[in-house]
Amino acid sequence: SQAAKMKLKHDINPVLLQFINFIILVYSLVTYIPWYILSGSKQAIAKAKQVKARPVNNKPGGAYRSVNSLHCLASVLYPGCDTLDKVFKYAKTKFKDKKLLGTREILKEEDEIQPSGKVFKKVILGKYTWLSYEDVYIKAVNFGNGLAVLGQQPKTNIAIFCETRAEWMIAAQACFMCNYQLVTLYATLGGPAIVHGLNETEVTTIITSKELMQSKLKEIVSQVPLLRHIITVDGKPTTWSEFPKGVIVHTMASVQAMGAKADIGNKQPSRPVPSDIAVIMYTSGSTGIPKGVMISHCNIIAGITGMAERIPNLGEKDIYIGYLPLAHVLELSAELVCLSHGCRIGYSSPQTLADQSSKIKKGSKGDVTTLKPTLMAAVPEIMDRIYKNVMNKVNEMTSFQRNLFILAYNYKMEQISKGYTTPLCDSLIFRKVRMLLGGKIRILLCGGAPLSAATQRFMNICFCCPVGQGYGLTESAGAGTITEVWDYTTGRVGAPLVCCEIKLMNWEEGGYYNTDKPYPRGEIVIGGQNVTVGYYKNEARTKKDFTIDENGQRWLHTGDIGEFHHDGCLKIIDRKKDLVKLQAGEYVSLGKVEAALKNLPLVDNICAYASSFHSYVIGFVVPNQKELAELARKKGFKGTWEEICNSPEMEKEVLKVLAEAAMAANLEKFEIPVKIRLSPDPWTPETGLVTDAFKLKRKELTAYYQMDIDRMYGKNVK
Repeated sequence: SQAAKMKLKHDINPVLLQFINFIILVYSLVTYIPWYILSGSKQAIAKAKQVKARPVNNKPGGAYRSVNSLHCLASVLYPGCDTLDKVFKYAKTKFKDKKLLGTREILKEEDEIQPSGKVFKKVILGKYTWLSYEDVYIKAVNFGNGLAVLGQQPKTNIAIFCETRAEWMIAAQACFMCNYQLVTLYATLGGPAIVHGLNETEVTTIITSKELMQSKLKEIVSQVPLLRHIITVDGKPTTWSEFPKGVIVHTMASVQAMGAKADIGNKQPSRPVPSDIAVIMYTSGSTGIPKGVMISHCNIIAGITGMAERIPNLGEKDIYIGYLPLAHVLELSAELVCLSHGCRIGYSSPQTLADQSSKIKKGSKGDVTTLKPTLMAAVPEIMDRIYKNVMNKVNEMTSFQRNLFILAYNYKMEQISKGYTTPLCDSLIFRKVRMLLGGKIRILLCGGAPLSAATQRFMNICFCCPVGQGYGLTESAGAGTITEVWDYTTGRVGAPLVCCEIKLMNWEEGGYYNTDKPYPRGEIVIGGQNVTVGYYKNEARTKKDFTIDENGQRWLHTGDIGEFHHDGCLKIIDRKKDLVKLQAGEYVSLGKVEAALKNLPLVDNICAYASSFHSYVIGFVVPNQKELAELARKKGFKGTWEEICNSPEMEKEVLKVLAEAAMAANLEKFEIPVKIRLSPDPWTPETGLVTDAFKLKRKELTAYYQMDIDRMYGKNVK
């Protein structure tokens, strides 16, 4: 079984193991009846086995809907709150003096010199200081009015290019109230992508931080001719002389002060309607040029309505830790879900998240330890990092401690797969690991890329909480599917949310059909109010990815391939495009990598490969025989053609040549293949690895080189 494969290996004496297993059996029998009566897990087990979504009709390719929205898709959180400003006003009235946004004060900053001579900035942080719902509302109203004083008009664009922090959310709420269209850009984007986004949206004002203004904006501001105002959220920056004329730098506080004084008199600010654009969110594009996705007020509200329904007992007792980029739809949606339900949001960053994080001074507390959140969103890379760190610590334990941990781990894995809980193990064995994330996490939300079954099960066991795996796109306002908290299966992304429906369309080229047995398979197409308006100033691409049916409902063609299981849960099994999202979230266009390296004299053919479960690209190369033989001679390597191709030494030499060419072609570091397999045999149509037109058949190449893929990604190959 899958659980057996994921079990940890111990080195306990077989006789002792028999005795321990007997004790565990007795313990399980004695505790089962009181646990079954008292824990309420009977209902959870029943719910886990229930059908979660059904097709609306019996035709192949019929749309699947959640059983909770079979007859009507949900689209509004609260009656009458059909725009984001109304949602916030409702929340402000309901939760007036409750804490909303929290930020840790910086007590001390210092430079720490490493043995290598590098200087690392370290911080000592204090308690969280909180703004109430009322405080945030007033700050947002003043900021919106201040932007109007600076000349910002309703239904015009304004950009935010800033790290995740309370001021980001305040600025966003101000824009939602005043019907300004918020253009979001990742703080990690490169210069050309930022310039493209700012110029395409013709913004005159950008909201940023001192750090990003110095590190990113300073060098590109002259390439954005329409820019007039830069607003820094964290105080007055030091001015610089090379700043272009006509651009004024303001602080957020000064704009809020302008807004507080502004006499808006009887002038009623222009309130948005549900179909108005709330956000133009730029996503990483495969060609390096990001696309702006236009997301309306009703798109976001439908999306967060669907997400909120999957989080049981969401409310004022919950604390969410916000550290992922707010320019990403997953984080923005999660925070808007919390804001609309009376939860607190404490801000953090990947560098200050845990006690061991890179910016936290040794001996002082990271953000999770101080905040003790109950809800957290994470991308697989962060979960994988936690998994590796804990496993390294387990390996450093004494033999007794390690075997005790492994026994508890394997025991709990078995119990979880049956739907049972293990309160004794949780409090005695896993409490310490649980404290790594503050000790109070009740639900971990995971999205952005696929999560491996081993990591998901590890998080379930060690952090004693469900992992809600989700699937959604910027183009679907982040909403699609999320697993239910009592569904402990791995490798699936759950049933459609109550706000949308999902159908599978045949993809003949890939051999996926919605009539396939035992599970219907095909391209995932999402329909509902959460499906966005389209791409900004890109009608052709909008027409390609979005369709409208006879009832006027919008559908998004995702390019992902999925299959529906009997209980209505979706599993992602393939991707139509050759665009792969690496584990850390960067997109790699395999075609772009191949195009950059194909023309090298040393390369006859190349196929790049990447997996969402890993952080780097690998490749299969058919080398040019003459060129490789010459390279081998220069390096003093003797052998047959097969021996040259199978030599790890020659693989390294070819990799050096590929890396140089990749740098010259301006490929990003994460796009450059890290490992390769040299193929002694050419790829011809006869081999079945390329088409008659010599186009790569990725599926066949992947199957052909599976053992090499496993080797290059460090898996054990028998």
